[in-house]
Amino acid sequence: MRLGVIDVGSNTVHLLVVDAYHAGAHPMPDYSHSTVLRLAEHLTPEGNISDEGARRLADFVAECVEVADERGVSRLMGFATSAIRDAGNTQAVLDLVKDRSGVDLDVLDGEDEARVTFLAARRWFGWSAGRLLLVDIGGGSLELAAGLDEEPDAAFSLPLGAGRLTRELSQDPPGKAELRALRKRVRSEIATVQPRLARVGERHLTVGTSKTIRSLARACGAAPRGDGPYVARSLAHADLADLVGRLASMPAAKRSDLPGVSASRAPQLLAGAVVVEAAMDLFGVEELAVCPWALREGLILRFLDGLTGRVA
Repeated sequence: MRLGVIDVGSNTVHLLVVDAYHAGAHPMPDYSHSTVLRLAEHLTPEGNISDEGARRLADFVAECVEVADERGVSRLMGFATSAIRDAGNTQAVLDLVKDRSGVDLDVLDGEDEARVTFLAARRWFGWSAGRLLLVDIGGGSLELAAGLDEEPDAAFSLPLGAGRLTRELSQDPPGKAELRALRKRVRSEIATVQPRLARVGERHLTVGTSKTIRSLARACGAAPRGDGPYVARSLAHADLADLVGRLASMPAAKRSDLPGVSASRAPQLLAGAVVVEAAMDLFGVEELAVCPWALREGLILRFLDGLTGRVA
């Protein structure tokens, strides 16, 4: 079966096409098609997605449908995360997308986003990894989850996305006082859920997912993407702490000179690094294992499990 997932995030709208022949099979990537739309930057003062932002989203989803048809996709699913769910005109945007493309976007709540991403990480690392702690940072939110099974025992979503926080900074790079205030706010938010995640039990592996974490790991010396998904990659706390200091003194344009950092990702890399460093500090994590699977793969796995009634 050839499946397609359209993932509407705060930064990127991404179509992933995979071949998955049966429940329990390894979803094999066939094709990827994406655009950096930055929906969260298309907000009106009232908190609505602007007409221009909604139009661009609807047009690109329609383009994804055409691509999916060309690739022979037999089942196409569409999902949206924080940019859509936090907007004041969510239903109007969903209706426009449906009218232009025929796709009904399913809006995930933050906790479900964390749970689906946790499923992807669990399947990637397997049972031998033991109890997992998941750290997933997107453009609009931070997802945290922990547990021993495929369904986490605790899952949370916090409004600490790299793009969201970057838009709140007044300077590039930010001044010392503003950066200090950002770090304090981030740590205060994470501290509200840290005890409940810690009560799940002693973790055996801490996993990081998302493009931001992959970019941070690459900037700290992890293997490049071209080496393939099966090369083990990690992000050490000591390396990240050093990188945060360097990022704080660089304008966004300079950050894109770092290995693995694209020009589109560079502006929000500092805020993302601050969030990940705070999570590692508060949970006492010395090293994150970088997982190449995240939300999109988790959604595909959940769908495949549903074919046989398997509970995940």
